[in-house]
Amino acid sequence: MKNSWLLLLTVLLFGTSMAQESDTEVNYRNEIGLNLSDLINGSLQIRYERSLGDHWAASLGFGLKSEEGLIRFSGLRTSRLTTNDLTYSGFKIIPEVRYYIKKTRQYRMDGFYFGAYLKHTNYSSEINGIFIDDDGTPLDIRFDGRLKLTSWGLMVGYKWAINKRFAIDFLIAGPGTGYHNYSIRNTRDLPESFYDNLNETLSEYAIFDFLDSDFRFSTTEERARFRLLSFRYGITLSYAF
Repeated sequence: MKNSWLLLLTVLLFGTSMAQESDTEVNYRNEIGLNLSDLINGSLQIRYERSLGDHWAASLGFGLKSEEGLIRFSGLRTSRLTTNDLTYSGFKIIPEVRYYIKKTRQYRMDGFYFGAYLKHTNYSSEINGIFIDDDGTPLDIRFDGRLKLTSWGLMVGYKWAINKRFAIDFLIAGPGTGYHNYSIRNTRDLPESFYDNLNETLSEYAIFDFLDSDFRFSTTEERARFRLLSFRYGITLSYAF
């Protein structure tokens, strides 16, 4: 009887040991995440990440931006020209390649990492307002704007494993560069005095220092393309499976 109990205890201990070993060898290769920091600015961004080996991983993010959010630009306010606050909406796509320096648990994609990214953004906006003509007549104005941004760069971050399934990804820094493509189209018939007043007002804004020297709002669609530095950061809650 004593030997039977000893055999049973041995089997139970061996089984528990095997279960623990199997549990620690769980290796999740997929991850889906929600960018928490983007929610503040009215953007819903989902990211899928796939392990490619012990250190390498690739991911693809897709985000939708609504007109709501904390980041918005004040409209123009002059004696003759008043516009709404500038809001924008659209989408962005972000493919990434990452290298995880050293895994810290059974799940491969965690700990410190560095990598490279490509980001394509497509946003649209409307500018509405009132312009007072030379004879004192109020005129409705409306411009349709579109921004296409393609940028690329490097990044460094840390993914903190909360438990076996959940982690928080801190994208610490993502410096890069990219091309900005703007197009602005007028949808109203307006007098030339409006464009003179508008261009004179906008010349006081620093953003126009990046535009071509011959860029002007006019009755036709205007386009501008220039290169600027870019920077990425963010916090993402992820789930491994």
